[in-house]
Amino acid sequence: MSNRPGVGDAMPDIAMETPDDGSVKPSDFVGGKLVVFFYPKDSTPGCTTENKDFSALKGEFDKSGVALLGISKDTPQRHRNFIAKQNLTAPLASDPVENGLSDALGIWTEKKNYGRTYMGMVRTTYLVGADGNIAQVWDKVRVKGHAEAVLEAARAL
Repeated sequence: MSNRPGVGDAMPDIAMETPDDGSVKPSDFVGGKLVVFFYPKDSTPGCTTENKDFSALKGEFDKSGVALLGISKDTPQRHRNFIAKQNLTAPLASDPVENGLSDALGIWTEKKNYGRTYMGMVRTTYLVGADGNIAQVWDKVRVKGHAEAVLEAARAL
């Protein structure tokens, strides 16, 4: 997919539902830096670790003037349960089932696992500059040490 937005492109501006039944979209953060981390599913081992790592560093992101937003296709209710169970502080949003932000970015895609083909989220993180443009992309993220690497990059932006 060569039409996938990348570094230098504007972050697509698609509204998502927040766990408190509000709405959030990338343009809400223009004027400040934003880290958007997409993950496959609430309450799975890698996703729980990633969310806890970003939550543990939220104070450092805040000090650096960087907003965080974790996104999956899970419902707002599932996000509420996940936040409560894991004491998460990094804000979460629910990407629309169809034509959502992950679709626009080309990271909601066909995956294969144990011979089964299904649609799934590719674990991807975007660093968005104050101008609303994508400054850095981490594809197929490995969770260990990732939140720290993103914090360093965000501080350097």
